[in-house]
Amino acid sequence: MISEYDCLIAPVMTEKSMKGVEGKTAYVFKVHPDATKLDIAKAVEKVFAGVKVAAVNVLNRSGKKKVFRGKRGETKPRKLAFVRLSEGSINFEGGI
Repeated sequence: MISEYDCLIAPVMTEKSMKGVEGKTAYVFKVHPDATKLDIAKAVEKVFAGVKVAAVNVLNRSGKKKVFRGKRGETKPRKLAFVRLSEGSINFEGGI
C-alpha cells in the first residue's frame, strides 16, 4: 500500500477539468502509477478532511512519441484519477 501523501501527486487545474466541479463534486488528480482505486479513495478522504468519496475512475495515459531536433523520444506516461464526492468539497488553497 502506498502512503496517502505519496499516492496523490498533484491536482489537475485546467479549464476542462474544473468545468465539472461547478455543478458536480468531481476532481481530477495526478496519482502514483501503482496506486489503486481504493488507495486513491483513502488518500483523498485522509488528506482532505470532511470529504466522502463516492466513486473513483482511473485513466492510464501512455507517453506520446515525439521528435525534437532529429532526436526521437517519448513523453512520460501518467495516471489520472477522477474522484467524485458524495459530500463535502475540496479547497486547494492550502495545497496537498
